[in-house]
Amino acid sequence: MNIVLLDAQTLGNDRLDSIAKLGNFKSYDVTKADEVLERVKDADIVLTNKVVLDKNILEKLPKLKLICITATGMNNIDLECAKKLNIEVKNVANYSTQSVAQHTLMMVLNLIAKQNYYDDFVKSGKWAESAIFTHINNNFELYDLENKNWSIIGFGNIGQKVAKLASAFGANVKYYSTSGNNNNANFERISNLKDLLENSDIITIHAPLNQTTKNLITKKELALLKKDSILINVGRGGIVNENDVASALKDKDFYYGCDVLEFEPMIKNHPFLDKNIWHKLLLSPHIAWAYKESRKRLIEGVEKNIMDFINKD
Repeated sequence: MNIVLLDAQTLGNDRLDSIAKLGNFKSYDVTKADEVLERVKDADIVLTNKVVLDKNILEKLPKLKLICITATGMNNIDLECAKKLNIEVKNVANYSTQSVAQHTLMMVLNLIAKQNYYDDFVKSGKWAESAIFTHINNNFELYDLENKNWSIIGFGNIGQKVAKLASAFGANVKYYSTSGNNNNANFERISNLKDLLENSDIITIHAPLNQTTKNLITKKELALLKKDSILINVGRGGIVNENDVASALKDKDFYYGCDVLEFEPMIKNHPFLDKNIWHKLLLSPHIAWAYKESRKRLIEGVEKNIMDFINKD
């Protein structure tokens, strides 16, 4: 079978030998929208992470039998059209649960300890000029996680993993289910988002982007946050209104960290590039999923999806 990978660069430098041996394999580092059709016109199997395969593309690919998404999210594929055309679509679920949860914890610990500030203080040479052995910035405090109220928005596998990690530090964990379908007897469920926001020291978001979660957090919700609270979004861009966050950080004492933006890569002149709010902001370029072990599980999952499809016939 002809197997085409459209955006290999999104997988880093991982070796794809295990997939290449399954057929006549062609890989492209990056594929632009106007290049897709030409590159997949003879493909039986297409692999894509973020390259869009919409109705206009799918209807012109009579040979296509399987789409393997090298991710969990499937919003870049016209699933309804694929179904009508008898094209199977397979993703890889839960491969990054550990790394996303760990990345969440890293962001919270970084912000609660003001690590970026203290790292810069030492590397700039200011500590070497100090008259005493330590440096305490009296403009802010460092806090223990123990007994802090940590609230989780979106309580699927990642949210539940974060809950366990937060509990290990002695935080009081509660959650809000955006779908209304997740129930866990080990943690208290909050049904009112307003109550959750008003009473949380830390809020981490692990929800998918859909009509329910789009702009779930805007200036109205940000106004409810406690002083010095931390808000983290590692779910999907678009759940938190980025313009509202940038504006609120100028006037309100809270901290924001995110691994995802509404448009990726980051657009030029994004409001988060305002240096005046950087001391309250922690950003990463959609890498929470991309830890070594997660990428290994992802590739193994894609290989299994292809093999299952081939062996089925």
